[in-house]
Amino acid sequence: MRLGLALGYRAEQMKQILPLVEFAERIGVDSVWSAEEYGADAVTVLAYLAARTRRVQLGTGVMQLAARTPAATAMTAMTLDHLSEGRLLLGLGVSAPAIVEGWHGVPYGRPVARVREYVEILRKVIAGEEAVRHEGEHYRLPYRGPGGTGLAGPLTSSLTPIRGRIPTYLAAVGPRSVRLAGEIADGWMPGFYSPEREAVITAPLDEGIRRAGRETRDVEIAVIIPVVRADDLYQARDRLRPLYASYIGPVTPGRPNTYFELTCEIGFEREAERIRGHHLAGRRADAVAAVPDALLDEVALLGPLARIIDRLAAWKESRVGTLVLMTRDRKLLEIARAELA
Repeated sequence: MRLGLALGYRAEQMKQILPLVEFAERIGVDSVWSAEEYGADAVTVLAYLAARTRRVQLGTGVMQLAARTPAATAMTAMTLDHLSEGRLLLGLGVSAPAIVEGWHGVPYGRPVARVREYVEILRKVIAGEEAVRHEGEHYRLPYRGPGGTGLAGPLTSSLTPIRGRIPTYLAAVGPRSVRLAGEIADGWMPGFYSPEREAVITAPLDEGIRRAGRETRDVEIAVIIPVVRADDLYQARDRLRPLYASYIGPVTPGRPNTYFELTCEIGFEREAERIRGHHLAGRRADAVAAVPDALLDEVALLGPLARIIDRLAAWKESRVGTLVLMTRDRKLLEIARAELA
């Protein structure tokens, strides 16, 4: 199992992030992963780190599709792959309606169909084998619709890529999105994951893999996992309860909460209903308190160092190919690297 390091959203903390990344590279951590929401972007951080590192792979975990056209993402990916000498791992995700519409000002629409087209286009651009043409529901290249000049023709990238295919990971939670990852992605980044319940969690992924005539080994599973190291296990759990309550509790009219549905699917239906009920009633503290210990223990690494290290054994036996730790703990990283090697 490969070990990764999640950098989080706080690019302004580069004075703390850079020494940690340099340490991670020295001890043999395989990858570091940036993130973006509606603050720092995921790419600039990695461009900076590409100049300060030599071996560690650089992953976007994840770039938001709504923020860039497919061609823009392909251009960015090829450029960063050049700057890093072929170390980019391209993680993509649709984000959430609140960010897509509230921040980027574009409709959320039908994300599964859009992702399929998006990946198809960016791979054509990166491959550079022919001028890019695409006629789809969401994207048309060249554009021939209303308001256009009608003068554009298909183009080929002027940048020769280092690699004709950059590993592309899809962040996906709902079953349709996960099936799509199984069909077209090089890797899948789940919303949350439990080694004990992975047969249920990976069922849509395997369905997509079979549908596309692929093998299980064709799609790597990369899990970003929260880590809270603390002597008091109960305090460690309490630090994560608000996060998972914010995933499970909200209801968006007309759209499923895929985290809620996944929580039910893996065996926590009663608890998920309780969290949702409190959330709908405005009892946020009660919703947080209702997040079950058992769920947290399975999807995160919590408690004293010895307990965390012991828990790594279950992850090592799972299908996960890269375990990406969300931590700043150097000692834990070093021990985890030895345990998972």
